[in-house]
Amino acid sequence: MGIFSVPISIGDPQGENWIELDAIVSKGASVSALPGSMLRELGVQPSFRQSFQFANGERRSMELGRIRIEVNGQEAPDLAVFNDEGTMPLLGALALETLFLVVDPVRQRLVPVDGLLMSLIEVD
Repeated sequence: MGIFSVPISIGDPQGENWIELDAIVSKGASVSALPGSMLRELGVQPSFRQSFQFANGERRSMELGRIRIEVNGQEAPDLAVFNDEGTMPLLGALALETLFLVVDPVRQRLVPVDGLLMSLIEVD
């Protein structure tokens, strides 16, 4: 998959304060990641810590906070890592799933898809 970025908006959990930015689309990131100062500027507070593994094999415990995210006119709740300063914003897999978007790697864009509600088990 080629690397590409998309315009997004990030908001506080209440959706009152927003920042517009470009984020790299990363199916290799579990959740969205933004510089910690950007999240603090919005008033986002860390909610919990989670261990993350990096491409170089490093493991690190990092803070996460609850945010609102808007991509292609669709808005939803999301989680974001308080990432190091100077890092590129990442749009993670959880946001893509929550917004019902998939990656078109050939055209380097996000494409809306239907949600799935399928089950192989019937409950009586």
